[in-house]
Amino acid sequence: MYFTDRGIEELVDRRGEETVTLEWLGDQLRTFVDVNPEFETAIERFATWLARADEDDDE
Repeated sequence: MYFTDRGIEELVDRRGEETVTLEWLGDQLRTFVDVNPEFETAIERFATWLARADEDDDE
């Protein structure tokens, strides 16, 4: 188990019943980077990965 799994599990436990939009998620990621600029590269990679996640399915 990765250390991040604990945070992911907490997210699912606390907010797993909510429905969110990608616009909301984008706003939350921007706010997170504003408060934690040292994570800018990681968030950029994560957002790009999410945006392109289905590209492999098209091939």
